Amino acid sequence: MAVPNNYRQVSNLSFVSKLLERVVQHQLQHYLDTAGLLPHFQSAYRKGHSTETALMKIYNDTLIAADNGDISALCMLDLSAAFDTVDHEILLNRLEIKFGIRNTALTWFKSYLSRRTFCVSLHGKLSNKHYLVCSVPQGSVLGPLLFILYTATVADIAAVYGVNLHAYADDVQLYLHCRPSIVNTQAVENLERCISAIYDWMSSNRLKLNADKTELLWLGTSNNLRKLNGQGPKLSVAGSTVSPCTSVRLLGVTVTADLNLEKHVNSVCSKSFFQLRQLWKIRRSLDQVSASTLVHAFVTSRVDYCSCLFAGSADKIIHQLQRIMNAAARVVTNTGKYDHGLSYLMHTELHWLDVKERIQFALE
Repeated sequence: MAVPNNYRQVSNLSFVSKLLERVVQHQLQHYLDTAGLLPHFQSAYRKGHSTETALMKIYNDTLIAADNGDISALCMLDLSAAFDTVDHEILLNRLEIKFGIRNTALTWFKSYLSRRTFCVSLHGKLSNKHYLVCSVPQGSVLGPLLFILYTATVADIAAVYGVNLHAYADDVQLYLHCRPSIVNTQAVENLERCISAIYDWMSSNRLKLNADKTELLWLGTSNNLRKLNGQGPKLSVAGSTVSPCTSVRLLGVTVTADLNLEKHVNSVCSKSFFQLRQLWKIRRSLDQVSASTLVHAFVTSRVDYCSCLFAGSADKIIHQLQRIMNAAARVVTNTGKYDHGLSYLMHTELHWLDVKERIQFALE
């Protein structure tokens, strides 16, 4: 709240406006999917894609590389106010040339983007209106999809340098694999050239890469990580030096250098048990349906988020997650800690699967 740079304008659109956007979005999405024009490694706002599929792709690739004895460099790029700096003229030109949207359809998008205004409401008073010469509307239906089309070229740049890219909207992850012996030379140089090219492209397209918030993590087996000097070599990004971290938060999941999910599970346990303690205090005021709804909203959703990543995990991790589910079942059924028959209630009354079964169900 105290940092003005964190404030973003949000479009306050009417129901009819959003309904019209939904119709256009459906037609545009169908056209892009049919023609295969969407970036292959972009998981946002696409059927069958999500943050979970993005994480599964990146995590699976790094695990395979680790099994092959390689070290992986994961660089998470941060864009400053990405949606707010999209240039309308460049976007319209890209829609026409790269994606083949012309004639009436292009005219509609030009009308949709032009003459938008914004103002600030504070303590019941409105500021003067200002015309927006750039940005795609945040809070709109079409805004995120238009941003994806605007930045589709980034994947092509990464491919030129042999660097893997996976993105979710404006969250861009670059990663490559190499032998431990060439980490300090070829791998770092190649990654820096790729980031430099992306930085130049973004500058020419009025986007800003925030080097201060860019994160770097070297991933691999414990034995290979010990061959690096400390946490691994640094990167030079847009004139700033990015030091490697011991862990990063990637699309809501904490990933550590040794690819161990224990730190993430500990965080899930801490937050889940906190919510359960709060719910237990008011349990006598809730019926079972209400209690179940709150538990699913605040607790089991955390356990199920990206549960595919836990496939094949150690029994210790599965046991920690199962403890959360057991405690959640006690809150819903209003069962004491030492009461018997909890497992029976979970499977018959609540129809809940055990954690291992939930993971298997998510994989299927």
